[in-house]
Amino acid sequence: MVGTLGEQLRTETSLDEAAIEWLHLLMGDWQLLADLSFADLVLWVRVRDDRWRAVGHVRPTTGQMVFFEDIVGQYAVGDRAILLRRAFLDQEVLRRGGPVLDRDQAIREEAIPVRGASGVVGVVTRHTNLAAMPTPSRLELSFQALAGALVRMISAGEWPQVGSPTGFRRGAPRVSDGVIHLNTDGLVLYATPNALSAVHRLGHVGDVIGEVFSQVILGVLSDRTAVDESLAIVLTGRAAWRSDVGTRSGAVALRAIPLTEDRERTGAIILLRDVSELRRREHEMLSKEATIREIHHRVKNNLQTVAALLRLQARRLPDGVGRDALEESVRRVGAIALVHETLSQGFDETVDFDEIVRRSLRVVVEVATTTDQQVASEVDGVFGRMRAEDAMALALILSELIQNAAEHALAETGGTILVTGHREADPDGDVLEVSVCDDGAGLPTGFRPSRAGLGTQIVISLVQDLRGAIRWEDNSPRGTRVRFSARLRPLSREDE
Repeated sequence: MVGTLGEQLRTETSLDEAAIEWLHLLMGDWQLLADLSFADLVLWVRVRDDRWRAVGHVRPTTGQMVFFEDIVGQYAVGDRAILLRRAFLDQEVLRRGGPVLDRDQAIREEAIPVRGASGVVGVVTRHTNLAAMPTPSRLELSFQALAGALVRMISAGEWPQVGSPTGFRRGAPRVSDGVIHLNTDGLVLYATPNALSAVHRLGHVGDVIGEVFSQVILGVLSDRTAVDESLAIVLTGRAAWRSDVGTRSGAVALRAIPLTEDRERTGAIILLRDVSELRRREHEMLSKEATIREIHHRVKNNLQTVAALLRLQARRLPDGVGRDALEESVRRVGAIALVHETLSQGFDETVDFDEIVRRSLRVVVEVATTTDQQVASEVDGVFGRMRAEDAMALALILSELIQNAAEHALAETGGTILVTGHREADPDGDVLEVSVCDDGAGLPTGFRPSRAGLGTQIVISLVQDLRGAIRWEDNSPRGTRVRFSARLRPLSREDE
């Protein structure tokens, strides 16, 4: 089966790339026409065996649908095939002679030729359920008039407009959100109730219909309001573009669709949506994210201050156990500070641990190497992104193991420390397998982790907290290998 619409059109039709792109543009924006028409739309293309095949289908969000089952992939037969062929050859909008009965419903069916740069490239059929059409009100009549203008633009190759933002953008207004019809002078001919509510939310008091729309909106903006550069052309409907406008009382997203006839501008459709609550939530989220990043930044600074104080205290002590203990504390605090520094640069409570491993390995090796022997370091594998609490524990574990390898195993001979990571997905939390290898002196005779020093006890405790296991063993051909596992928490707290 052909994967995408573009591949399908290249395989089954003789359309060139420009025609295929034009059909993509149409399908990216034809929800607007379906909503204004209260009708289903189906896109048909002529395939190589001279039959017509449906390649796209959209239903209205403003009224009752006609086709409950998607008809993409079906071939047109009977009178519908004749209608498509006539519309294609005559290059005119055509309607079936009378209503079509479908499941005891009276359906009005029209064929609209889709004109591209090289001529007609497809046909759109518009299917309207006549039984479900409400008694015509000013809203329905206005929508039908606007839909008719778009239909004429499609058949003339004037719509869709290249570069026009479609409704797929987050927060983009739709027909159900609010519609305003402008004439060539920017005067409001009609506005839906939702559109009027959105304008009043901005702070406008008074009429909208019969007023110049740009003056209505600009009249509620203060001199200090930040205005999008594209706002003026959107408010006048002179270009197919989007813009946002906000005041102290609300925010509205606007989108303009210029209407043309024989390439001459006849007015515009303005879609607008009250996005006050959406923008408020976005602002709160950004504020919270900025606050969290600032907290991590300050924690990092405080930890570095603590490390500096401990380092000063250690320098005042003579060589011995007390000084060594303070210097180890400085290193451990530094490992935690490194995680907070990474968190302060992100947008959530997760970190990319691969960068932490490399930085931690480099720093610990440089500090721990106090002899003339050269100690190299390497990282292999992928650790991935993980929650902050897991990253803290892993950073301390690796810091202890790397420090031990650099200070003891390689102190006399030099060599290489290799840190490897392998991560496997698991429904209960990804499992991370880590090893720290060196080619140094190897494990001391009679080594038992349970009787080792404080650093080893910290490592064992942290591995247990991560629901993992750890073991020390001889490396081949020489040196030591420490392997441990960790079961990581899901990245989303909702998954717990």
